[in-house]
Amino acid sequence: MTDHNDIPDKLYFKIGEVSEIAGVPAYVLRFWESEFPKIRPKRTASGQRLYRRRDIEMILTIRYLLHEKKFTIRGAKQHLKNKRAEKPETLPRDSAAMVAEIRGELQALRKLVE
Repeated sequence: MTDHNDIPDKLYFKIGEVSEIAGVPAYVLRFWESEFPKIRPKRTASGQRLYRRRDIEMILTIRYLLHEKKFTIRGAKQHLKNKRAEKPETLPRDSAAMVAEIRGELQALRKLVE
């Protein structure tokens, strides 16, 4: 299994890449997507999933909870819910940083469709 720090520095990953990074089959990723709302890959016009780094980090966390800690799906959901409740609210990022991130995502999407 890949560590969170070992995720390649890209904006978007296809399901096959995520499957390889996480060490689980693509059908497992699709199932987890239906069970854990925090995994929200974007979709291309053709319906292809595009995962972001935060999606992969969540997938790695879920894999750890299920495979290493032997949590059930229900237990992992509860654990993640409790973790979310413990985190303090974060302030919204400034507009310039948000625009820069959106611009980068749009450029990455443009490269995918070219």
